[in-house]
Amino acid sequence: MKKFSSINSIAMPLDRANIDTDAIIPKQFLKSIKRSGFGPNLFDEWRYLDHGEPGMDNSIRPINPDFVLNNPTYSGAQILLTRRNFGCGSSREHAPWALEDYGFRAIIAPSFADIFYNNCFKNGVLPIVLSSEIVDSLFSYSGLINIDLEKQIVKIDQNSFEFEVDPERKRRLINGLDDIGLTLQNENQIRIFETAHFAKYPWL
Repeated sequence: MKKFSSINSIAMPLDRANIDTDAIIPKQFLKSIKRSGFGPNLFDEWRYLDHGEPGMDNSIRPINPDFVLNNPTYSGAQILLTRRNFGCGSSREHAPWALEDYGFRAIIAPSFADIFYNNCFKNGVLPIVLSSEIVDSLFSYSGLINIDLEKQIVKIDQNSFEFEVDPERKRRLINGLDDIGLTLQNENQIRIFETAHFAKYPWL
């Protein structure tokens, strides 16, 4: 998992509430358990004008020019700005996989669905909860936004907005530790245990 310290980026404004995980990554693309390869189908049904299926060449599919993800102004944006209850619906972990694979490192919204919120931290994406009033102000802002995880602030021009994050989740993001990474921190102890265990029970 990539380490997260701070980012400085424009925000892609997705001005919709109650975006569910099937809109983030439609069900037909859930056949892989790898974390990569989902970015091209992020928001697939809004992003393209045809119906996408696994294996299709996305480069030749007709895009929806009215959907914000296809606006070149926001090319390379690492921040997704959206409305309340983002990530509702099913608990598919593929949703943060698709967002991260596309290039988003942080999502700012007034609220998130609980399971989606938890899955973001496990996959290197920082979900930031700010008030609806602050989110409104960010929607009207077109410049660079700085997110500093260490200081827990979102900064635009001279204005700074604090956000809350669990200390352990913050530590994991800063150090790039997913669940596997956390386990591997104890790799030496695991090897010592396994050596002793198999010496004691060689028939296993």
